[in-house]
Amino acid sequence: MVLGGQRIQPERYSVIPRTLSFLFSGDRVLLVKLGQDRSAWSGKYNGVGGHIEAGEDPRSSARREIIEETGVQPLNLTLSGVVQIDTGSVPGVGLYIFTGDAAEGEPISGDEGEAEWVALSELDSLPLVLDLVDLIPAALFSRQSGSPFSAVTTFDAEGKPIIEFSHG
Repeated sequence: MVLGGQRIQPERYSVIPRTLSFLFSGDRVLLVKLGQDRSAWSGKYNGVGGHIEAGEDPRSSARREIIEETGVQPLNLTLSGVVQIDTGSVPGVGLYIFTGDAAEGEPISGDEGEAEWVALSELDSLPLVLDLVDLIPAALFSRQSGSPFSAVTTFDAEGKPIIEFSHG
């Protein structure tokens, strides 16, 4: 593959590459309760993730972010899904979602917030970043089925995410 044939059109296809990971231990998932400096996400629970650095592949980025934000060593980290996030302008976000298991040990809190093990049965009662309501079940299904999902996220007039998963 030659770079010259790639038809680079940043005004049309530009995305910021990010990862979002969910580690599981029994019936618990590792989430981060975000700090108070996160605007609309302040105090909400999110998966573990961040930006993919230049020259870094998505799985290596996910592993790095998990260790940096929680101190937990991920095991069996597997791509579970890819979500194209249409922000309404350029750039958008290309989100790589990973699932895995966790090595023994308690998480530590980092700059992003407080890392916590959360029982899956308690997710409905927690203040989650809105898209997690759909992304955690999709990631769990992918983990069990071995088949990654793909989706597109857009936003309604109030800024709430609308996720459309591809089928088949």
